[in-house]
Amino acid sequence: MPDKNRSPRSPGLLSRIKSIFGLNIGTMLFGVLLLYMIFSAILYLTSDKVESYQVISGPLSRNETYTGLAVREESVYKADTDGYITYYAKEGNKINANGVIYGIGSTMPSDNEAELTAEEILNIRNDMMSFSKSFNSSKFNNTYSFKYNLEGNILQYAGSSQSGVTTLGGQKITKTDRDGIVLYSMDGYEDKTVSTLTAADFDQNAYHETDLKNDGSIQTGDPVYTLITDERWSLLIPLSSKQEAKLADRTAVRVKFLKDDMTQSGDFSIVEIEGQKYGKIDFNKGLIRYAADRFLEIELVTNTVTGLKIPLSSIVTKEAYKIPDKYLTTDPKTQKTGLMIEGSDKNGNSTSSFVPVDIYARTEDEEAMKAAQKEAQEKMAAKNSDEGAEAAEVVSVPTQYLYFVDKKGFQEGDVAVCPEDQSRFVIKDIGVLEGVYCTNQGYAVFRHIELLDQNEEYAIVSKNTVYGLSRYDHIVRNADKVSEQEILY
Repeated sequence: MPDKNRSPRSPGLLSRIKSIFGLNIGTMLFGVLLLYMIFSAILYLTSDKVESYQVISGPLSRNETYTGLAVREESVYKADTDGYITYYAKEGNKINANGVIYGIGSTMPSDNEAELTAEEILNIRNDMMSFSKSFNSSKFNNTYSFKYNLEGNILQYAGSSQSGVTTLGGQKITKTDRDGIVLYSMDGYEDKTVSTLTAADFDQNAYHETDLKNDGSIQTGDPVYTLITDERWSLLIPLSSKQEAKLADRTAVRVKFLKDDMTQSGDFSIVEIEGQKYGKIDFNKGLIRYAADRFLEIELVTNTVTGLKIPLSSIVTKEAYKIPDKYLTTDPKTQKTGLMIEGSDKNGNSTSSFVPVDIYARTEDEEAMKAAQKEAQEKMAAKNSDEGAEAAEVVSVPTQYLYFVDKKGFQEGDVAVCPEDQSRFVIKDIGVLEGVYCTNQGYAVFRHIELLDQNEEYAIVSKNTVYGLSRYDHIVRNADKVSEQEILY
């Protein structure tokens, strides 16, 4: 008979866990899955991360930009009489000697309602659209230059739309005595030359341009217009010591004008102004496009090597066997490229079997081509000798190639058989290739590269390399963290 005073037996640990979690097959599977996820997360957080990089095209580094000060041959012309002025020359255009610039009369010019032609209106609209597209709020002063230019265009159209001398009646006409480009503004730099410039002249914050156009009366001696009289002009750019050293050996440079993305070449030299070094670029054309600009934003096109840009950390080396192209063949069943490798069966009979290969690179087989050319030359000389003709000087031969293939699947000393002439080639020559790991398919695949240029961080490689990289390929940035054929994702 059980003892009524005995305390009930305490449940075991397993029973208590079972009562809490309801231990069954589902709970066990969930627990295993949870442990696996925790373990995977720990491995992910503690393992080295493989970084990806998308291949881009361009130069090794961006060309440096500068603000250049334009120096040109120009003069300010003043009125020689009092009166009311009417402008006839279009601002920013070139005018020939003896061309009419403006007229001054004793009375206010009448408001002639001259109607502009459709072509003139279209030209004005195009000018406004071009300015709108290139507008930069940080250079608002360009708005005033455009305003003056636009007003000059409209005035010129209106004046030229009236016929004969009646448009000029009652006015004293002023003509230019030289060819030049007309501007209706002045800024105090007209008499400056490279030798008279000071460091203060490069301060854009202190720069001021005065509009000379006047719709009322003017006095004798008032400045009326500026005439640029020589197509030769110079741009001066301030240089740091590093920039000076980089450009010291240059005598010419190509310049891209950021205003309109036009480029042209100029003679280059370095001058000193008040202890500061400046680059001086001399041009002999293109001035009319920038006649209204004293300061110009430019880019010196010094980085001319372009190609595919990759990080130096992506570059690895790989050994590969060199195989002449005549020994490569295609399996008719799988359409894969490979080699016919000589072997023997269990009875000792000679056999050959197809072994697919991974091709990494191709280069011209110069030695084989020289040998073939020499042989062809000797045959041609012997033939000409028999026929009594002179020997041919040059005999051309087809281009022959060497292919670099993966060492996997072969051993040094294996013999490849040519399917066409049954000649044999002993596999032994090894070449070292530079390349990167491409990850387009989710695993690391070696791609050969040809270096063109490099700096401390990046390299430029050819985009025309056979079996090489293409723009927008994805490669491993930290190549030391992976191995070939490793599955990455």
